[in-house]
Amino acid sequence: MDDAGSTPSGGDTPIEADSYKGSDACSSLSVTSNVWRFDKENGRTYHGYRPGVYYYPNDPTEAERLEYQHCVIDFALDSRLHYAPLFAPRYVLDIGTGTGDWAIEMGDAYPNATIEGTDLSPIQPTDVPANVQFVIDDAEQEDWAVPENHYDYIHTRFMMGCFADFREIIKQGFKHTKPGGWMESQDLMHPPFCDDGTMPDDWPFKDWSETMDDASEKANRRLTIAHKLKRWYIEAGFVDVHEKIIKMPINSWPRNKHLKTLGKFWAENLLAGLQGFSLALFSREFLWSKTEIEVYLVNVRKSITDHRVHAYHKYYIVYGRKPELSPEEGLGALTITNPSPIAPTPSDTTPFPPHSPSPIVEKLSGLSSDSQNHGTAEKGPVASEKAVPDATDSVPFMPSLPQQAVQI
Repeated sequence: MDDAGSTPSGGDTPIEADSYKGSDACSSLSVTSNVWRFDKENGRTYHGYRPGVYYYPNDPTEAERLEYQHCVIDFALDSRLHYAPLFAPRYVLDIGTGTGDWAIEMGDAYPNATIEGTDLSPIQPTDVPANVQFVIDDAEQEDWAVPENHYDYIHTRFMMGCFADFREIIKQGFKHTKPGGWMESQDLMHPPFCDDGTMPDDWPFKDWSETMDDASEKANRRLTIAHKLKRWYIEAGFVDVHEKIIKMPINSWPRNKHLKTLGKFWAENLLAGLQGFSLALFSREFLWSKTEIEVYLVNVRKSITDHRVHAYHKYYIVYGRKPELSPEEGLGALTITNPSPIAPTPSDTTPFPPHSPSPIVEKLSGLSSDSQNHGTAEKGPVASEKAVPDATDSVPFMPSLPQQAVQI
């Protein structure tokens, strides 16, 4: 990510992270690190740590959308936190944790495991399970500051457009996964699909998707990677590689009740995120003004809710196992036997259980890689100069989003 993205510009000045879920912790400290300062551009804010390498905002509006998106995927996956067959994992890594919802639920599901979530922005809550820790880190940097063969399970979700080459992240994941451990990536195949010919070539959402692809290519942050994940896993050395594809309707056009509800949720998520997805890519790569972008998005928003177009996205789930070491290597490889059932996410009646405090830490290259030191930190955040759906029993709790003026 060294020079893949430009530093946000536009005359706006950085702002303090005082309106985020973790603000109660950071407001009590005099922190000069850019981790806690966000660049403002076109009315949205972006990460201050390694600025410009991630093209999407980190403000409260985006945090709310990310939480909603987590619930949509939870509904799509029938509350499965993972597909890899885990058995009593001890160390779990969530790359690009965002608001940390998945990591928090994993902490509840596996209380004996240490769950580490990494991200460029400190937008995670501070009240989390005691076994959950959030770390400010860039997974694309070579030094992960942990030993090789460390994690029992590494998880990524929605990493499209985040890295110059996601193959390198998979290779790093392979290196840092224990023999017998698992890595899993879930991602969206960006262009819309249609099976019945109802999607015209000039459909505005299709045009927007292609424009996003062009901008992401210019930014060296490719969006169309999901269909390559299985091959990349195999090339990295993983075995027992599985691939599952789920259809995500773009609105509530399907007749099937589950897919209709899922499409309604997904359209709501797309509408809430459309501006944030577009602003930095279009303004930095195409030099469009904010006004030009907003005008362009008017018809895109309308097209998302057009039930005459039976379009959908493909959501890919790929997971693989790192081979056990041979007896000659004498490291006592882990053998996966009798995998435990997939742990459920919190129920409808208790969507967000109470949590205990956990620190947010800025991980820096060059820190000790001693496994005994991994995951330990002072209490409180540490920074450094160096660095709504139909009400049915089957519908999960969904955080509210701003009401849209169109029917989906």
